[in-house]
Amino acid sequence: MAKQVKTIGVLTSGGDAPGMNAAIRAVVRTAIANGVKVKGIMRGYAGLLQEEIIDMESTSVSNIIFRGGTILYTARCQEFTTPEGQQAGAEICRKHGIDGIVVIGGDGSFRGAGKLAALGVNTIGVPGTIDLDIACTDYTIGFDTAVNTAMEAIDRVRDTSTSHERCSIIEVMGRNAGYIALWCGIANGAEDVLLPERYDGDEQQLINRIIANRKRGKKHNIIINAEGIGHSTSMARRIEAATGVETRATILGHMQRGGTPTCKDRVYASIMGAKAAQLLCDGASNRVVAYKNGQYTDFDIQEALQMKKDIQEDQFEIARILAL
Repeated sequence: MAKQVKTIGVLTSGGDAPGMNAAIRAVVRTAIANGVKVKGIMRGYAGLLQEEIIDMESTSVSNIIFRGGTILYTARCQEFTTPEGQQAGAEICRKHGIDGIVVIGGDGSFRGAGKLAALGVNTIGVPGTIDLDIACTDYTIGFDTAVNTAMEAIDRVRDTSTSHERCSIIEVMGRNAGYIALWCGIANGAEDVLLPERYDGDEQQLINRIIANRKRGKKHNIIINAEGIGHSTSMARRIEAATGVETRATILGHMQRGGTPTCKDRVYASIMGAKAAQLLCDGASNRVVAYKNGQYTDFDIQEALQMKKDIQEDQFEIARILAL
């Protein structure tokens, strides 16, 4: 077990996710409850290297739990992927008396956290990403809000698609993971769901289904396309040319990252943030907080990064059957 900390730093890194503020709030207040000081590190690892570090009190996190985004801001930092940048980050932590850090972000952020831990800075990761693509956990902060935002938008697109008897290709986020697309495919009753983990690029199958659906009287088609496949606009043009059915592409984009976090994202993020701070207060390091099989737990960062995650085949099959 690593040494016990006296001052905790907290940062958010990579893409923002609704619920990050709830996690920050929980880290700050749990640390203070343990008699540990807290410093906020602005703009992720980039801000750490620029020494954008502020003192945080309990009141610093008042009235933020319902806000999307992150009050600490976030950025990506290529410099921190280098040994020189990592060493500089560890030295800056020591300069400011920070002997423990909570890193809220995705797998890239956790790689940086593991490097800091190896350089003597106690570090705990909290999974904050709308993509749900961290293998060690069944839940990541922001996914629930993002998928609900996408679902509501797709419902609206369906209304106009039905009115105009169109085919609509709706592209959702998720980077190279298809979880948002899969959940929306089931929740929105889509006729097709294209996932990076499963799609073989056979557009002719899509075209054949659209034609068959028209023949049996179906007036519209909804295709959910994952960001990892992309090219929705050109796909729409090809489908319209092949079927004669007016086809429009809608790319939902970064609206899925914003907005008020759902109750689930507020509660789960709060518990994860609190557990991360408590782990540091108890002297732990190089861990990732996770929610696995209905329980909150933690894993070694390197072990977590080596885990693989895939779409559950039964869920994909259910989506296919329900679309028939």
